[in-house]
Amino acid sequence: MSTDLLEVGRITKPHGLRGDLLVVLTTTRLERVDAGSVLVAEGTELTIVSSRPHQDRFIVKFKGVDSREAADELRGRLLLAEPIDDPDEIWVHDLVGCTVTTVDGLDCGTVIEVEDNPASDLLVTDSGKFIPLGFLSEFIPGESIIVDVPEGIFDQ
Repeated sequence: MSTDLLEVGRITKPHGLRGDLLVVLTTTRLERVDAGSVLVAEGTELTIVSSRPHQDRFIVKFKGVDSREAADELRGRLLLAEPIDDPDEIWVHDLVGCTVTTVDGLDCGTVIEVEDNPASDLLVTDSGKFIPLGFLSEFIPGESIIVDVPEGIFDQ
């Protein structure tokens, strides 16, 4: 596994007596809990044997975690995984660090985070600008973003 792991979920607590765990995903990619998937918790690789939805979480069985006591040792740990290579998706980790300019050439700064917003995720730049991701016009992962914003959006 590489060192460029992404947070994909969190173990909340044991479920039952046989080592099952409740996992909350922080990703929309449900294949993260497919049988055979490998997740990392505090440097330890955990292979998923099985999983099933349970309310707003998943009940997950990891290889080698066969008792409630063993499951309880994993309580609260973050789950990390390798990035998924999907050319049709834009990933937050590819946006952070990109320089942002408008189609007119205005420098908007560098993306320092992506803020979740119901209408459209927002690019937060080091210059203090908040730019809806929906205005993205061109994108070179890990390098640059060109946005086509309405006139006056940055006027105060």
